[in-house]
Amino acid sequence: MDLKKLKEPLEIKDIDFRIQSINAWGKATILAYKDARVDMNRLDDVVGAEYWKREHFDGNTRCRVSIWNDKINEWVCKEDVGTASMTEKEKGLASDSFKRACFNLGIGRELYDYPVIKIQLNKAIDDTNPKNSEYYVENNKGKPGFYLKLKEWVWHSQFTDGKLTFLMCRDYNQKVRFNWGTYVKPVDDKK
Repeated sequence: MDLKKLKEPLEIKDIDFRIQSINAWGKATILAYKDARVDMNRLDDVVGAEYWKREHFDGNTRCRVSIWNDKINEWVCKEDVGTASMTEKEKGLASDSFKRACFNLGIGRELYDYPVIKIQLNKAIDDTNPKNSEYYVENNKGKPGFYLKLKEWVWHSQFTDGKLTFLMCRDYNQKVRFNWGTYVKPVDDKK
């Protein structure tokens, strides 16, 4: 088992993007994140399902992830704390503490190197119903509108020597909405 594989960058298909905030002028800050399934799959693939375990303590606030080490014949552990989610408090807390413990193992750590993603959202298409837009303003705060379909946007990334060097996304109309870094065309090894 090669534990260095835990630290390999996640594929873009394994990363989700969500709105962190929208200001009153429609500028959205978007966060890149991984969910707990990504961590479970990486652990299963690298060490095998029977060679890792997770334990929760303090009402799911703390999570310890352990990997069996044959060389020293014992479990090697990483631990971290989480925060409750807005929707499912206990489940979200357990998931967050687990994901943070997995960051300590190196899984998805490159997400900390992602650029700040800020995107200008489109104003109302229909002035009679401002929610029919990507954003609208209520009580002087930006809110996601009906046409902000972030899950339908397609993201592309490229890594060089384990570091993110390019990140881009297109919306559901194929319009580029974010572009960071420089894309380097891969060299064709067949030549």
